[in-house]
Amino acid sequence: MTVVRVLLVDDQAPFLGAMSAVVEETDGFEVVGEACSGEESLRAAAALLPDLVLLDVNLPGMDGLEAARRLQGCPSPPVVLLLSTYDEDAGAQFVAESGAAAYVTKSAFSPDRLRAIWSDATG
Repeated sequence: MTVVRVLLVDDQAPFLGAMSAVVEETDGFEVVGEACSGEESLRAAAALLPDLVLLDVNLPGMDGLEAARRLQGCPSPPVVLLLSTYDEDAGAQFVAESGAAAYVTKSAFSPDRLRAIWSDATG
């Protein structure tokens, strides 16, 4: 089975830990790196070439929406999943604005959601 390489991006250490735990609990997914800002996410994605980027919407400096837009311009763009505390209704607008594959609230993020979003995004 091919392993999905995941980059985690959040400026809050507790949530980086929570995202990491969810990814590690999900068969076929592994964390390959972490970043704390939009700018850092672009550098990390260029260096690590992840398949999937879990990206917080609210980041210092460049926000997650702009980072997601820029990630789409990579030669082999990763799938981007936006996360935040905003409700699910806000997610459709975030996805439309950023080109991300999906949005999920931080409280709803789980191995099942991760697998379903990856499956939907990669068909």
